[in-house]
Amino acid sequence: MLTIDIVSDVVCPWCYIGKRRLEAALAELRRDRPELPVAIRWLPYFLNPDTPPQGEPYRPFLEAKFGGPEKLAETWARIKEAGNQVGIPFAFERIEVRANTLAAHRLIHHVQRTLPQATRDLVEGLFMVSFVEPRNLGDHEVLARIADAAGWDYQSALDFLAGDAEEEEVQALAERVQQMGVSSVPFFIFGGRLGVSGAQSPEVLRQAMDQAIAGAAAND
Repeated sequence: MLTIDIVSDVVCPWCYIGKRRLEAALAELRRDRPELPVAIRWLPYFLNPDTPPQGEPYRPFLEAKFGGPEKLAETWARIKEAGNQVGIPFAFERIEVRANTLAAHRLIHHVQRTLPQATRDLVEGLFMVSFVEPRNLGDHEVLARIADAAGWDYQSALDFLAGDAEEEEVQALAERVQQMGVSSVPFFIFGGRLGVSGAQSPEVLRQAMDQAIAGAAAND
């Protein structure tokens, strides 16, 4: 089995691009080695750990971060170009809130543990609502609707999000990832041993997969 750990945050546009590029690499791998099982695990990372629980206005924060509206426009243009190449129509201008993503990470953590078959659609839905059909990912009702569309019923998701279940586990995982030396996302770990930083091309990601598979075979 090939294991792939993906360290990301759902408010990171390059993480969404990296997800799509990984999917392209996986499609090639499955064509070449259809018998090889692949297990994917999403690990939490807080891109903006200082975000207030209720979130805050999106554009002013980014203009301050990137050095004004012109620099931000240039940054968005580069990301949009990369997004278009993998089928992501980023709608940055429509995003109103810079969301706190703790609840979203709790949701991912819980679903991949208890309803793993829903994880793929859940994560895609979170990225979609973050960047393409922008809504506030800090809103529990928004998150519960995404979970419902992925296969976990709305009310159960809403009840889960209303408490603090699995918050400590998520925070501990995020701290462990940082202790491993991960300081930017996306970050991919193949076979538990080979790390790749950034939204690399499908070709680079496929090479890393092959190296991890070969390394595992050599150690058997």
